[in-house]
Amino acid sequence: MLRWAPSNFNALEKQRIAVLASGSGSNAEEILRHFEGSALAEVVWVGCNRPEEQAGVYGRTRALGLETTPIQADQLKDGTVLKMLRLARADWVVLAGFLLRIPVEMVRDFQGSMINIHPSLLPLFGGKGMYGMHVHNAVKNSGDLETGITIHFVNEHYDEGAVIFQAKTQLKVSDSPEDIAQKIHILEYEYFPKLIEKTILKDGN
Repeated sequence: MLRWAPSNFNALEKQRIAVLASGSGSNAEEILRHFEGSALAEVVWVGCNRPEEQAGVYGRTRALGLETTPIQADQLKDGTVLKMLRLARADWVVLAGFLLRIPVEMVRDFQGSMINIHPSLLPLFGGKGMYGMHVHNAVKNSGDLETGITIHFVNEHYDEGAVIFQAKTQLKVSDSPEDIAQKIHILEYEYFPKLIEKTILKDGN
């Protein structure tokens, strides 16, 4: 897989990022916007496991000139999605609110170059079934007055890959799960695209 070399940047193609999303696509949009005009990397492919009427990511990426590809759960399991990623010549795979488990073969194919964001401070509130509002409800029920985001590499186990970065936010006793979600979104938009870029740069050194 092609790796970016800072000492020879002009001689190499930009790193190619594929994004997998399941819902509104707000993080996917932030990533696309961040890398618009970048000399380092570009988003070349976006996939979503839900139909367009159930996921806003299609409209968001279309507005930025990139069509989202619909995928099915069985296509993920049988290797079809991996073939799509290879056809797109993806160097990196970013999970931006993607809710399906990544098959072991795909994890191994993109070992060290598949990144996920989780809406809590892992290892707290991670694992199977812990996503979106499930996480925010669990944080609220715990009584914790601090939560945050975790950006990490993907391995064969839910939310157990090596941590790249964490950011925290303080909570109030009066915060609802929806308030917590909003605070998490602010962190995601601020840090996720920047940390993807930083990780690619670090990989090239």
